[in-house]
This record gives sequence, structure tokens and C-alpha cells, in this order.
Amino acid sequence: MIRHVEHVMGMPISVALRGRHAADARGAAAWADALSVLRGADRVFSTYRPCSVISRLGRGEIALADCPPEVAEVLGIGDAARRASDGAFDVHRPDGTLDPSGVVKGWAAERAAVHLGALPDTDFCLSAGGDIVCRTLDADAAPWRIGVEDPHAPGRIAAVVPLHTGAVATSGAARRGNHIVDGRTGRPPEGIASVTVVGDSLTVVDVDATAAFALGAQGESWLAGRGHRAVFVVPV
Repeated sequence: MIRHVEHVMGMPISVALRGRHAADARGAAAWADALSVLRGADRVFSTYRPCSVISRLGRGEIALADCPPEVAEVLGIGDAARRASDGAFDVHRPDGTLDPSGVVKGWAAERAAVHLGALPDTDFCLSAGGDIVCRTLDADAAPWRIGVEDPHAPGRIAAVVPLHTGAVATSGAARRGNHIVDGRTGRPPEGIASVTVVGDSLTVVDVDATAAFALGAQGESWLAGRGHRAVFVVPV
């Protein structure tokens, strides 16, 4: 097992590799390519960079047609999530500022993982700030064991999700406070402490975890109709 970690997009990005190319130059190159994808996404979508494409678009300095095509892709995903959640998920903050961060992390990590997935005979587990995409080629091999943090006691594990191949994303307020709000009200959700969603696509589970958390007490029933497995932690 070989592990690497870097700080990109304002968060820790880590990978665990096991198998044929875990410790060789080809594995190192795939990791470098994955990081390049994430750094490119940060240059386009960072809301902390005044010169990023998304910041300039939000200020009206450029039009969507002037942006790289991935901007329209991300905003399209966000709009679909807004409609599916009846407005609870929104790429605009309550003050109207454009902020597609609820889409970008999972979307970018999934794109980065393509380079790791191209490694033959090699398993990987990529974590982007705690959201996970992983692959295991041998169905009889041990699964990756993904911890779900207890939002009431950060650093303590509330549950463990065993997963061979797929994606896991968690949304909550434990680490970053009330950064997720219900787009319909502009207020933090009630009746939920965190939600973890398990599925095939990190883009999808990341967005759906955020939407379910924003929906608050309605999130569990909403996710039931989305076909995902999920772990909910309720307030104490």
C-alpha cells in the first residue's frame, strides 16, 4: 500500500494505491496527472480567487459563452440538482453570489480519478476532503473501509462503509459550520447533523448528499427516491 497526500483546492487530497503500479513511476505519474486535473479545476472554479473564471462570471465580467465548456457542464449539474430538490440545492448563495462548490469537489475528483483508473492491475482510493472514489479490481479482495465521522465528536468514527468500487460523500456542518443552507429559505437545515451517500458516481453522491442535508428533516425521504444507500446522523 502506497499513500500520497497534497493540499489542493483548499483541502487535503490523498490517495492510497495497491497493486502492480502502486510504487512505480507509472503510479506516480497517474497521481501527478490527477493533481493536475484538480489544480485546473481550482483555477476555473475557485470562489476565493478573484481572477478565476467562476468569479469573473459571477461578477458579470464574462458571459457563459466565454467560459471553458466545463463551466456549463457544472452549472447544468447544479441546475438539475436545484430542480430535483425543489430549490433546496442551489449554486447561488442567499445573497445571489454564484458558488458551484457543492458540485465542483465531487465532479473534479471524479475527473481526476480517471487517471488512477487507467492504471492496470492497480486498486486506488482517492479522497478529496473526505469524499471518496475508489476501485478494487478483485472482487474477492478486501474492500476499502471508509469511516464516517461523528459530527457530534469530530475525529470519532460513527460508522464504517466497506466498499470495493464506487463513491462516498458526506455533507454536514461539523467541520465548516453552517456553510450549507436550504436554498429555499437561506437558513441552515434542521433535523439533521450529517448525511453520507454511497453510490457509483462521486459527482452524483456529492451533489445528492449536499441536497439531502440542505433539505434537513425531509432529506431522508428525498434520498429514498434517488436509489442510494445512505447513513444519516441526527442531532443529539
